[in-house]
Amino acid sequence: QVQLVESGGDLVQPGGSLRLSCAASGSIFSIYAMGWYRQAPGKQRELVATITSGNSTNYADSVKGRFTISRDNAKNTVYLQMNALKPEDTAVYYCNARLAYGPLFWGQGTQVTVSS
Repeated sequence: QVQLVESGGDLVQPGGSLRLSCAASGSIFSIYAMGWYRQAPGKQRELVATITSGNSTNYADSVKGRFTISRDNAKNTVYLQMNALKPEDTAVYYCNARLAYGPLFWGQGTQVTVSS
């Protein structure tokens, strides 16, 4: 079992920045990769960024160059630094973790709203 708790979502103006955090607990030794997904109203959930145990990263084209995913192994936490935010970034952001043997776990989500 892995528990994931996201935090850091807020209302921010276009061009602003936010840092999301996802703290993992439970069977953290078995986590192979973690990632961030987002879901806007009326849209499907989409991948934002992932980071593996080998520190390889992948980003959606829509956020590449603006968002950075990172991790702090000592704190069992993954971060998403979001810069140059746009209104189209507005969504609920979800953290997920993939265990080495396959299962996926999801956090509860945190709301990011980009608006003037």
